[in-house]
Order: sequence, then C-alpha cells, then structure tokens
Amino acid sequence: MAGPQIVLEALTRRYGRQTAVDAVDLAVAPGEIYGFLGPNGAGKTTVVRVLCTLLLPSGGTARVAGYDVVTHRKEVRLRIGVALQDVALDPQQTGRELLALQGRLYGMRGRQVARRIEELGLLVDLDGALDRRIGTFSGGMQRRLDLAAALVHGPEVLFLDEPTAGLDPAARLRVWEEIRRMSIAGVTVFLTTQDLEEAEVLAGRVGIIHRGRMVAEGAPADLRRSLGADVVTVKVDDGGRARLALEAMEGLSAVGGEGDEVRFSTDDGASLVGPISVHLDRHGVTVREVSVRTPTLGDVFLRATGARIESEGGA
Repeated sequence: MAGPQIVLEALTRRYGRQTAVDAVDLAVAPGEIYGFLGPNGAGKTTVVRVLCTLLLPSGGTARVAGYDVVTHRKEVRLRIGVALQDVALDPQQTGRELLALQGRLYGMRGRQVARRIEELGLLVDLDGALDRRIGTFSGGMQRRLDLAAALVHGPEVLFLDEPTAGLDPAARLRVWEEIRRMSIAGVTVFLTTQDLEEAEVLAGRVGIIHRGRMVAEGAPADLRRSLGADVVTVKVDDGGRARLALEAMEGLSAVGGEGDEVRFSTDDGASLVGPISVHLDRHGVTVREVSVRTPTLGDVFLRATGARIESEGGA
C-alpha cells in the first residue's frame, strides 16, 4: 500500500519571535481531498507555502510526493500543481500563451498541449477569452486562469487556495467536478477554503488550524457528530436579557449570540421550543422566532477556534 502523499511531522515556522505554525502533524493519503480550514492569520497559508517549497520550515519536517521539501525541492516542484490566492500573471501574455508555456515547462508538446488547453478553457469558462491579453481579464477571470495553469500538467499533488473564489455558480460546479475527477484518478488535493459548503462537498477529511496548532481533524460528518447537540437560534426583543435568562436554564450549553439573536446548544432542541418561550416570557422577553438545526461544519469551526469562518459572516 502506498504511503501518504503529504506528511508533516512537528512542522514549525517562525517569523522572528512569532510562531506562525507550531509543531503541526498531518498526513494525507494518495487520491484524498483534504480540506484545510482556519481563521485569517491561523497559519494555514504558511503551511501551504512550506509544502510548495516557497518557505523553509523553522523546525520539523515536511514531505510531498515522497520528497523532503527542503532537501529535494526540485523533485517536489515537478510533481505539484499550485494555485494560490495571490495571482501573479504576465499581463502581456494571452491566456493561451500562458497555458502553453506552462505545459512546455512540464514536458508537454504539440497536440497534447493544445488538447489540454481546450479542455481547461471549457472547465474554467475561459474558452472564448484565451486569445486575449491577460491584462484585459477581470480579477475573477485571472483567478480561473491561474487555476487552469495549475492543472495543465496533471500534477500528482494539487494545492488549491480558495480555488472557486470569484467563480459564478456554474463554473464553480465545473471546478468541483474536475477536482473530484482528479481525486478519482489518484491525484492528492490539498484544499484551503473559507467556503464550508465546498469543504463539505469535496473533502473526505478536514483539518482546522488555529493559532498555528491543529485543533480538530476528521471527516466532516464525524466532526459534526462530535458536537452531539442541536443548535437553537432564538430571535427576541432584548438579546442581553434573553442570554442572561437562558444561561440559568438547565440543559443548555454555549449560550451566546449578538444583538437580538441568542444561540445555544442542547441535546433535543425541538422538545425545548415551548419551554424556552415560556421561560423567556417569564423574564419579560418577547420571542419572535425560534429555529432548530443539527450541527454544521461551521459550528465545529466555531467551537474549535472561537471564530466564525468568512462564509458564515466573518473570519
């Protein structure tokens, strides 16, 4: 059985006295789509840059496709595709010229390059614009072209940082299909995203990093089940008074919220809708709306980091 395609052992990265990544251990199997989540500044981009050989670690080790990212940087780079958030493209090139150059750098020739360019143009919805200069592309179009460039050579390991940012829904679905297809073909995908739906749909496992440390890891469904409770949201006329009243009520945990919204966890939210309304009424609070839902990946993220991810209203 083949070993992991990505292995981190006590990986550490410091900037002066600041520790951005603190002894992270992680392993990703061949063909796995691994979702990597974290608040802004948590260390996820630093981890990706180390794995892509763009940064040297301060301690620990990291291997990609069987090669150490420090001692075998060239071998790692030949086997990976990378689409990071910071797009740096030559505005004077056309999209087709960029993709053709990328293909030739990886040993592709003639019809093979042309066929792959046409496939990628359709995938990222740029087939009608590939002969335009990149300087005329919108930000979203440049993002899609950068993704196509990462896919040209059919990499063993693909690093994607917010791969569908700026894409319309149809193009987003096409990119998801391509990521799945590559995974089925054996390509390992390391995906950083702020889109929780994307992580749920694509990732077999997710890891959550916070303040440089891994704080949660597992299949999305398993992480949701680990919370073991329903999430109840109550809209009221006085959120402060409601939160104080509910903090004293048995069977509730993690009481919080902002403004006129109160949120808490409980084992059986549906059975408590009536008692909660009566309890708040006794404390002079008018209930306007009550909703109950099972835990989401966003709730896991909030519990692990104390922050909401951007796609749910803040990082």
